[in-house]
Amino acid sequence: MSDRRLTPANGRVAAMQLAGQVAAERYVEGWAMRVNAPVVDLCAAPERARDRQLLFGAPVTIFEDRDGWSFVQAPDGYVGYVRSHALGAAQAATHRVATFATHVYAAEDFKSPDLMALTFGAQIVVKAERQKFFKTPQGYIPKKHLRPLDQPFSDPATIAQMHFGVPYLWGGNSTHGIDCSGLIAASLTACDIPCPADSDMQREALGSPFTGDYQRGDLIFWKGHVGLMVDGETLIHANAHHMATRYENIDQAITRIEAQGDGPVLARKRLP
Repeated sequence: MSDRRLTPANGRVAAMQLAGQVAAERYVEGWAMRVNAPVVDLCAAPERARDRQLLFGAPVTIFEDRDGWSFVQAPDGYVGYVRSHALGAAQAATHRVATFATHVYAAEDFKSPDLMALTFGAQIVVKAERQKFFKTPQGYIPKKHLRPLDQPFSDPATIAQMHFGVPYLWGGNSTHGIDCSGLIAASLTACDIPCPADSDMQREALGSPFTGDYQRGDLIFWKGHVGLMVDGETLIHANAHHMATRYENIDQAITRIEAQGDGPVLARKRLP
């Protein structure tokens, strides 16, 4: 049975490549757009709770725009519905927000009106370079806050640590709020490591099993939960126990998580 989260089909429409594989009234190629809101919920169905979130500039493929909701597929393959007004014309991004957050200003002056707040990982189209700012279609962003997309980060643990203290948010993917798999996705994606969206997918797709001591960057999986090691003893994870992204001794985390009824560690994975 196909995974609904990864199958671009809703009964009315389906991606053209699924013709003959899933039932639909029509099959479409889809068309490219991008997210033009700071953060937008990706939902399993219109008016339902979020499954995940997409950040400003994320490219999406749209298969249907109906009653104010667009049925889309995200870059990681995740499928769902976003508010149509949160999407705009497709543009190839050049940079990403590389700090915890930034602001878009009306002019090349930090005292000018701030037009929009963006989170880490938002993708930006830079049109011109000024002395201290980049000019973008949305306004001016401090140069120190952006990083070219062709210069990815190298250490996922560093990115995870950048999110320390971010409040826990089920299905969250931003520095406004994040959950366990969102933290892993943000950390790996910033390093150009392909990463699925949910922890069960991540457990299947990422890394190789290992035994022995923990190392920085190792991934530890439970049923419905994942964290990342920052050293041989310390886990960082976005979790509902602390309602935030926090450090926790790995042995204490294992004991606590099992004691609260969420079971033992299911997998320990090491990235290449």
